[in-house]
Amino acid sequence: MYPVILALHSLVRWLVLIALLLVIYKAYSGWFSRKTFSKADNKARIWSIILVHIEFILGLWLYFISPVIEFFRNNFKEAVHQKDVRFFGMEHSVMMLIAVILITIGSSKAKRKKTDTEKFRTLAIWFTIGLIIILISIPWSFSPFAARPAFRPF
Repeated sequence: MYPVILALHSLVRWLVLIALLLVIYKAYSGWFSRKTFSKADNKARIWSIILVHIEFILGLWLYFISPVIEFFRNNFKEAVHQKDVRFFGMEHSVMMLIAVILITIGSSKAKRKKTDTEKFRTLAIWFTIGLIIILISIPWSFSPFAARPAFRPF
């Protein structure tokens, strides 16, 4: 089960990044061009939130079945001094939780704004901050902390 969930988590990451980049592009474009917030803009917001939450659930599931995290929980004093283990046990998990919370708040706030400009501005700011945190927290293949492959096979 662990390899399948890990591969799914790796795959959905790319969908999340694409969705967030699309919403952020639309948000800045709409904000600066004073466009009308369309049904397509709202659908992009909704789909990005759905993907972010699916990715978070997969990550949470991994947190409870991962051998790395099990080692982290069972050997905390030793594990916090191993940067790969600490990255997944603490840093990745906490930062992704923060990013999900920020993106969710931004989506919720944008939905309730009265004007189109406010909706776009709210999405642009909150989603950009969330995306930056996500980009910092992903274990990229070039990461000095916990390098992992860009795509995991099933």
